[in-house]
Amino acid sequence: MENYIFKQLRFVRDSTIGHVAEMNDETSLSIPEGFNNNIKWNLGHIYVVQEKFAFHFTGEEMNLPDQFTELFSPGTKPSDWGDEVPPIHELILLLENQVCRIEKVLKFRIKEAVEQPYTTSTGLTLATVEEFLSFCLYHEGMHFNAIKSIKRIIQSGRKSEVFREK
Repeated sequence: MENYIFKQLRFVRDSTIGHVAEMNDETSLSIPEGFNNNIKWNLGHIYVVQEKFAFHFTGEEMNLPDQFTELFSPGTKPSDWGDEVPPIHELILLLENQVCRIEKVLKFRIKEAVEQPYTTSTGLTLATVEEFLSFCLYHEGMHFNAIKSIKRIIQSGRKSEVFREK
């Protein structure tokens, strides 16, 4: 029997990808006034955090391409990027495959305690596989909302900067 968490992870991920599937690289780099990051950063950040929460903390091997930690970890921003930024289609492909990898590796480990619990920046301590994956739903939801807001502003034609790689 499938655990509800995988169904929800797929639902949230499909929603995220659905909002950016037809987006081009140029649009994904726009940073509207009042925002610190662009859509591309949000996508990469979702991927990096979920990779760490699903694989690193459970002792499994992560699939983190070169530079992803430097580009998309908490505290990073597009204005610090060099010229090694992946195209949006690469981010989408990684995001599409990630949930399947998570389910394949962790489906029988949901209730398992991790060796080293982790306390998030919001003060929540995560100690089981299920807690880490549940938090990923909240985390991706926050960034999905940012993606939707940025996209809405871009489509409205309001002022935004396009981050151009150095």
